[in-house]
Amino acid sequence: MNSINIEVKNCNNFDSAVISLAMHKLNIKFAPNGTGKSTIAKAILINAKGGQGLLNVLLPFKLRKENPENKQPEVKGSETLNNIMCFNEEYVSQFLFKKELLSNSFDILIKTDAYRQREQEIEDLVSSIKQLFSGNPELESLIATLKEMGNAFKLSKAGLDRKSTGMKAFSAGNKIRHVPAGLESYTPFIQSQNSVSWIEWQTKGCDFSELSENCPFCTSHVAEKKDQIKKVGQEYDKNTIKNLIAIISVIEKLGDYFSDEAKGKLTAITTLKEGIKKEHEAFLATVKTQIDNFTEKLEKLKTLSVFQFKDGEKVTEKLLAYKLDLQFFSELKSNKMLDAIAPISESIDAVIVQAIQLQTKIGQQRTEMKKTISRHQNDINNFLEYAGYRYAVEIAGDGEQAQLKLCHIDHEEHLNGDNHHLSFGERNAFSIVLFMYECLSKKPDLIILDDPISSFDKNKKYAILEMLFRRDAHSCLKGKTVLMLTHDVEPVIDTVKSLVKKFKHQTTAAFLKLKSGALSECSICEDDIQTFSQICKSALCSGKDDVIKLIYLRRHFEIIDNKSDGYQVLSNLVHKGNEKDRGIDSRGPKDLNGNYPEMVLDAFNKGCEEITTELTSFSYSKQLKRVADIDALTSLYFACENGYEKLQVFRLLGLDVGNSVIQKFINETYHIENEFICQLDPAKFDTIPEYVIAECDRILT
Repeated sequence: MNSINIEVKNCNNFDSAVISLAMHKLNIKFAPNGTGKSTIAKAILINAKGGQGLLNVLLPFKLRKENPENKQPEVKGSETLNNIMCFNEEYVSQFLFKKELLSNSFDILIKTDAYRQREQEIEDLVSSIKQLFSGNPELESLIATLKEMGNAFKLSKAGLDRKSTGMKAFSAGNKIRHVPAGLESYTPFIQSQNSVSWIEWQTKGCDFSELSENCPFCTSHVAEKKDQIKKVGQEYDKNTIKNLIAIISVIEKLGDYFSDEAKGKLTAITTLKEGIKKEHEAFLATVKTQIDNFTEKLEKLKTLSVFQFKDGEKVTEKLLAYKLDLQFFSELKSNKMLDAIAPISESIDAVIVQAIQLQTKIGQQRTEMKKTISRHQNDINNFLEYAGYRYAVEIAGDGEQAQLKLCHIDHEEHLNGDNHHLSFGERNAFSIVLFMYECLSKKPDLIILDDPISSFDKNKKYAILEMLFRRDAHSCLKGKTVLMLTHDVEPVIDTVKSLVKKFKHQTTAAFLKLKSGALSECSICEDDIQTFSQICKSALCSGKDDVIKLIYLRRHFEIIDNKSDGYQVLSNLVHKGNEKDRGIDSRGPKDLNGNYPEMVLDAFNKGCEEITTELTSFSYSKQLKRVADIDALTSLYFACENGYEKLQVFRLLGLDVGNSVIQKFINETYHIENEFICQLDPAKFDTIPEYVIAECDRILT
């Protein structure tokens, strides 16, 4: 499929729009502001995310009050574009530029397809070790229980932290096993499986014991037992009992994974009548340390990856260090633990046999990663330099912790909170480059650029285009399906004509025109981009009305800075000069009253001859009558087929528009200094907004 047509209906300011997309090319759609470019982008994006239902937010206001035909926003033709990414104001606003320029820098900038392939090769070599964990629920349970035991205690400089849950559990001894004197009658409840709930229930009841001489539970007279009832709350705290029960349960689960000696000591500690002593704390600290070291090794093996091997580190030595030798874990030295870790040791030995191959692939992975980092850094920094920005980026951090950081070239440290440093344009420039890298990572079916570079100066515009489309395809958006919506004609001129060879015909361009609610596109080819002088000369050879031709001829004289006799005659004509006095000559010196001299007859005749060489049917008197005839000009105005020429004729009418905004637009369109050296023919690509022509029509009707 080389191209698709996307139809958008009933969205914001238009009733219908049809745009074509050439696949795997840059599709530039050029249109004035207010045409509906952003609406097209939003409609395609919303439709891909949630279908027709979510498009209701784009329902035109004219249909929100009355909609007898129940017209709804609709997008057709984009069914194959499931994954779409859009660069717009919303995308730019998400960049707060804090500690890193781009979230998930590693995944987006470094984790390329080549990286993933090498990662999979390494994964295949060490998979036998990791599979022991994923396919072994008993081993997973052992690790989880060991971590629970280790987490119950925290180490401090003085030993075990008394605020840790394990120390709180043992602080008062085992009062479940050793019920305090005077509370023997409560033993069945205290030693029940629901002891925590019972203690909480009983303690809450004690809060009401002062309200009456009767029991708050059974209402019998218990004045003499009040002290006993209160004592339960004094001796027992539900959280302490809860922690005690939990830690005893963990120790029992581990059971034979402990050495016989360790198991005996732990049993003794859990059954102490009084709180633990220093010797107990020292033993528990040893157990915690060994468990923490043991589980750390198991966790590293479980998540074994290339980043656990440092540069220059020998794979064989690293793997041997991961082996679990129980002689260094005396408290865990048991037959059951030995049986549990034996397959792990065997698997490590099997991987060690392939150590040379693994070492090679890890080295290749590191080398490729460094090259990728260097390439991206250089590409971004070259762009910043060529565009004139005094910033640079650095990909800092090891492995998956790598982050894209920002620096100023006059400052060595990374910048934080950089909204205070970056201008609006600088934020936009950074955002669009980072957007490109995110697209390269996520590989969307369609990339939309909604007016991405219109706010930049000419040099920065091209620097961005160069960055986005002029490098190797795997490093930029070249060869991707891209829709660029812009009100700036320069990208069209650069990619379709001026630098067409550099862009290797990877661009298609079209002009979008909104008329009577329908948005249509007109293809822009290389020949459509002309100098304004060429446009004027072409108009003289066309079948246009002679008044229109004379307007173009006068503009042609202006653009080549030719203030000859012919130009003077045309200027007097459009300003409705009198044939008898021949008008003025703006080349002569002004008199004392500030007026130009009258044009002499010889110069006037030569001027008419000069015009005749371009327009053989020219007659000054005939054309003067026409430009002085309001009805004739009005008829010519309505006969014009494009807005540009309508405004030229409207200007000849010399009417007071009243609306200063419309008047300014007409004046700017009329003056030659607002034309570009190279541009689209305004007669073919009608860039005059519909509302301006509508206002002129209203004045003349």
